[in-house]
Amino acid sequence: MTTDTAVHPDQAAERLPEYTVIDVRTPGEYAAGRIPGAHNIPLDHLHTALPALKAAAARGELLVVCASGQRSAAACRQLAAADIPATTLTGGTTAWAERGHPVHRDGGRAAWPMERQVRLVAGSLVAAGLALGTRYRHARWLSAAVGGGLVFSAVTDTCGMAAVLSRLPHNRPRTADLDATLEALAR
Repeated sequence: MTTDTAVHPDQAAERLPEYTVIDVRTPGEYAAGRIPGAHNIPLDHLHTALPALKAAAARGELLVVCASGQRSAAACRQLAAADIPATTLTGGTTAWAERGHPVHRDGGRAAWPMERQVRLVAGSLVAAGLALGTRYRHARWLSAAVGGGLVFSAVTDTCGMAAVLSRLPHNRPRTADLDATLEALAR
């Protein structure tokens, strides 16, 4: 099976009715703004969705999206390993919206994007380590550990902190929502 392919937002917009759009962001990010008709299957739940995604791919092309294209590219690699062809959206929903394509939003207050959540937590931990380090010398190791984690994250293009934050209740799909999405895709 080939690795993931990518499509520019303008090309995807022209062919949108041909795609089954899978959004692999957290439910909060999905609610904040998504491509119309997109189905939410968070990246960490992708493995449970493989049978439904295989059925959907048999009926047409899968377009996998996230905020920037990083998580969707990872999802496409997972799908390719399961012999499910999929395409990722270059630049993600950010590029989609910047190009003026329609974005559907749920009402109410939306959760912050995962990248913003990571910046808040990482910055807070660094600041706390430095502030506490003035009184407790060993607390500075907290800042060093976060800094090292950020360097590791950049080098490996992974993010352990995002993996942890995605498990928080506001970032988790409700079981009923995920089940309904999988049922709709399997049909």
